[in-house]
Amino acid sequence: MAGALKSLLILGRWCPGLGVAPQARSFAAVVPGVTQIDNKSDFLQKRPHRQHPGILNLPHVRLPQALADGAQLLLLENAGPTMENQVQTLTSYLWSRHLPVEPEELQRRARHFEKKFLENPDLCQTEEKLRGAVLHALRKTTYHWQELSYTEGLSLVYMAARLDGGFAAVSRAFHEIRARNPAFQPQTLMDFGSGTGSVTWAANSIWGQSLREYMCVDKSPAMLALAEKLLKGGSESGEPYIPGVFFRQFLPVSPKVQFDVVVSAFSLSELPSRADRTEVVQTLWRKTGHFLVLVENGTKAGHRLLMEARDLVLKGKEKSPLDPRPSFVFAPCPHELPCPQLTTSRPLACSFSQAYHPIPFRWNKKPKEEKFSMVILARGSPEEANRWPRITQPVLRRPRHVHCHLCCPDGHMQHAVITARRHGRDLYRCARVSSWGDLLPVLTPSAFPPSTAQDPSES
Repeated sequence: MAGALKSLLILGRWCPGLGVAPQARSFAAVVPGVTQIDNKSDFLQKRPHRQHPGILNLPHVRLPQALADGAQLLLLENAGPTMENQVQTLTSYLWSRHLPVEPEELQRRARHFEKKFLENPDLCQTEEKLRGAVLHALRKTTYHWQELSYTEGLSLVYMAARLDGGFAAVSRAFHEIRARNPAFQPQTLMDFGSGTGSVTWAANSIWGQSLREYMCVDKSPAMLALAEKLLKGGSESGEPYIPGVFFRQFLPVSPKVQFDVVVSAFSLSELPSRADRTEVVQTLWRKTGHFLVLVENGTKAGHRLLMEARDLVLKGKEKSPLDPRPSFVFAPCPHELPCPQLTTSRPLACSFSQAYHPIPFRWNKKPKEEKFSMVILARGSPEEANRWPRITQPVLRRPRHVHCHLCCPDGHMQHAVITARRHGRDLYRCARVSSWGDLLPVLTPSAFPPSTAQDPSES
């Protein structure tokens, strides 16, 4: 009896009238009418634990057959002997890319070097030599960001390198919207920086029955031509596989035109400055009727860029007079507070992973993983979305306990060690079958006491 009382004190206050611990009460709230959790509970509505409401992972994603065939045809017709090396080079370059240095930061660094050189007058005896020394130091220490100009040849290399991975990442983001809001049936979609059109194909795979208009915006005529070819099976003639797709080089001007879903996938990182990103994000949000989906590489730079866009939208609620509905974070964050991943002593990227089958070509023979970061912003009230903790790292399954790293609704990260004895059989089994990126269906993260166990991932 003393052991049971101690366990209750560890988990939190006893819930009067229910006779269950707090985490059991939170499970009861998932499905109304369940008042007690035990091995015979029907809170899963007779579904197995591996299908609990927080499961959001997709199995290996495949390109639609028509898209895979079109891409393969274009590669067979145009790929030279160096195509594989070009694909590897571009992939590495895009993954390792940093954000451009802002003019203010460049000036700060220049003043720092100038002061440093002036402290040693023997190094720079004239103003011209001083200027040259500062420029030389800046070139050596500053990341040289370059805008990519997508010609016909580079567009084809980009398709071979990024079509399948980009499709997988966007499919995972769209799947989250459909899984958590199955009643949402969008009719219009806009894709900023549409590239090869993978967003259009992914959206059609999810909401093809309801979508009637796809607006693809990309400033590269070569990319737009390639995307149109892919819609026609790799040729310049014939009927497109997806009707209602329109291409243009610039964003629609009218502020009154909105789209149910607005997407920017791997495109904000192509903009040359924070000012340009701010202008584009504000424009995209004005165009958003329901969901704004932003996806970037799963790197620190990609995550930081998305958090910059997230904060811009959340703090700019009063700047949309044509649509006064407030904004909130639909995914992945269960809160609108500052990202806890960026406030730690060692900032980490909040990223996710999606397995996929690549374009069937000679260098693509094995399934791959796309590591990406995303943020989905929505119009409305946060109460419209559940606020379950998000699993932010691979789940570590050990004998009789599970390690979960959670981003919680209170804006903090938590390392929870979940056992059947302390947290109940249902929660333990749900945690055990969950994966990186899933939601853990508990309404009160405080049900998990701070863990004193060593994190196996750090050993």
